[in-house]
Amino acid sequence: MPAAGGEDRYERLMELARRRGFFWPSYEIYGGVSGFYDLGPLGVAVKNRLIEKWRRYFVYSHSDYVVEIETPVIGPARVYEASGHVEHFTDPIVECLKCGRKFRADHLIEEKLGVNAEGLSPEEMTRLIREKGVTCPVCGGPLGEVRLFNLLFKTQIGPYEGSVGYVRPELAQGMFVAFKRVFEAMRGRIPLGIAQVGRVGRNEISPRQGMIRLREFTIAEMEYFMDPSDPEGSCPFFQSRAGARLRLITCQAKRSGGSPVELTVGEAVEKGVIIHPCLAYWMAVAQEFVESLGVPRENILFEEKCPEERAHYSSQTFDQLVKVSRWGWVEVSGHSYRGDYDLSRHAKYSGADLAVFKRYPEPRIVRRKRVIADKALIGRTFKSEAPRVLEALSRADPGEVERQLAQGGPVRVGGYEVPAEAVRVVEVEEKVTGEKYVPHVVEPSFGVERLLYVALEYAYREREGRVILSLPRDIAPLHAVVLPLLESEESLVRKAEEVAGLLRERGFHVTLDRSGSIGRRYARADEAGIPAAVTVDYRTLEDGTVTLRDRDTWRQVRIPIDRLPQALERFIYHGASLEELGEPVS
Repeated sequence: MPAAGGEDRYERLMELARRRGFFWPSYEIYGGVSGFYDLGPLGVAVKNRLIEKWRRYFVYSHSDYVVEIETPVIGPARVYEASGHVEHFTDPIVECLKCGRKFRADHLIEEKLGVNAEGLSPEEMTRLIREKGVTCPVCGGPLGEVRLFNLLFKTQIGPYEGSVGYVRPELAQGMFVAFKRVFEAMRGRIPLGIAQVGRVGRNEISPRQGMIRLREFTIAEMEYFMDPSDPEGSCPFFQSRAGARLRLITCQAKRSGGSPVELTVGEAVEKGVIIHPCLAYWMAVAQEFVESLGVPRENILFEEKCPEERAHYSSQTFDQLVKVSRWGWVEVSGHSYRGDYDLSRHAKYSGADLAVFKRYPEPRIVRRKRVIADKALIGRTFKSEAPRVLEALSRADPGEVERQLAQGGPVRVGGYEVPAEAVRVVEVEEKVTGEKYVPHVVEPSFGVERLLYVALEYAYREREGRVILSLPRDIAPLHAVVLPLLESEESLVRKAEEVAGLLRERGFHVTLDRSGSIGRRYARADEAGIPAAVTVDYRTLEDGTVTLRDRDTWRQVRIPIDRLPQALERFIYHGASLEELGEPVS
C-alpha cells in the first residue's frame, strides 16, 4: 500500500488529483452536482491507457474468440422492458419527513446499525428503521416509508410523445441485441466473446465516495457466448489458468461468519464453488489484470453474491473487490453467469430468432411427436380464420395437445378452441442434422473510473517530502518528459526539442519541460507519474548521449540518442531496469 496512511492518504491523493489535473468534481463553478466528475488531461491519459490495457487482457490476447463492437448510449424502452431493467433496476429510497432529504435506505441502515441490508425488502427496512430509531442524519427528523426508486435515466427519442428511451445502465443489452449480427459476421462461431467500452448512466439516489460511485461513468465489459451443453469446449483456454489461485468468500461463508478461502481455478470449478469453467477463467484473467495495475494479490478478493443480492439475470455472481484506504473493500468488477436469460427475453419481446444451430457430426434418426390437423374440417369450421388456426397448431406443443385430447378436447391454441376430431398427434421418424439452442453467457464487467482511482491510490508514494506517483509504466499519463538542463541555454533547448521530436515520431507520448530548476522539474514529473525523464546537458552536445532517469529509484544512466527510442520501449513496456539500458551515472 502507499506510504501515507488511511484518511490522510485519501485527502492527499484528492488534492494531488485536483492540482495536477487527474480529476475533480464536475460543474464546480455552479456548486457541483454529486455523482459527476471531470477527468483532466492526466486523468484522461491514464484512463485511455487503462482501457487499452484491458483490451490487451480481454480482447487482443483472445482475438480468435473475442471481438469488440460499439452500440448506442440510448435505447428504446422496449429493450429495457425486455431486459428486466424497467422492472428490477431499483434501489431502496427513504425520505426525511422533516427536511425532505432523500437517502439510500440500505446504506443508511448499514451506516447507523452496522447491519448488511442488501437484499432486504422495503418493508423489512422500514421495520428496522422504526424499531431501531434511525433518524435523518442531517436534521434528526423522522424517516418515512422505504420505497423502490428506478435508477434508469429516462428520455424521449425524437419529437413525439410516447417515444420513450433510456440511457443504458450497462453495456450488455447493446451486445445482446446485436448478437445475431455479430455471430453471422464471425461466420457462425461459438464460443464468441463480444466486448465493448462505453459510457453508461445510473441515477444513483445519493452518490458518495468520490470516483467510486458515479451517476455517469465508463464500463469495459464482455459478453462471452457459449454452448451450455459443452462446458469444456466453451472455454478452450481454461487449462492455461487452471492453476491460478483465487481468494474467494462464498455466500455460505458470509452467512455463517466464515473466512475467505484460497483455491486454484481448477479446484473452484471441480468443487462447484464456481459453477462454470468460463466464469472461473475470466475471474483469473481479471485478477491478473488488477494486479498489473499495482494492487497486491492479498488486497484482492472475490465475493459471491447471495441469491437475494444478485441481479435479476444472474445465476451466480462474484464481485471482484479491492481494499482501499478510506472505504475498505470496494467493487471494481462483477463476474456473472447470465445463462440464456437475456437472449431468451429479447427473442420473446422482439419476435426475433436468437437461437443458433449446432450441426451434428453425423445425421441422427429421431422419433418425434407431431400435431396433424384436418385442414378441410378446420377450413369449414373457422373459414377466414382457418390459416391462423393452422399456424397456431403448427407451433403448439404436441405433449400439451395430446393431454387436452386425452381429456376429451377441445384443443385450445392461440385463443381458438379446435374440435378434438380435427386434431391428432402422431409419432414420426425424422433425420436431423443438428439442433438449435440459445447460447449461455458469462460476463466480466469493469468500472473504469474505479480502476483509475484504485491505480492512483496504490501508486501514491511520499519520499523525502516529495510525492511520487509510481503508476505502472504502461498506464502512466506520459511516457517521458524531456528536460534541457538549463532553460536559459538555447543550444540545450534546441537539442531537447530534437530529442522530444524523435520520441514522438516513434510513437511515444512525451512533453518538454523547460521551466524552473532541474530538481523542481524532476519533482513535477514524479508527482504526475511520468516514469522516465530524459535530460539534455552539455555532454549531450559533445557526444550525443542523454541521461535517462527512473521516476521510482531516481537513478540515471547515459544512453546515446540514437538508442533512446529502443531503450525507452524496453523500459516502458518490457520492465527493463536502467542497468540493462545504459551506463550508470554516479
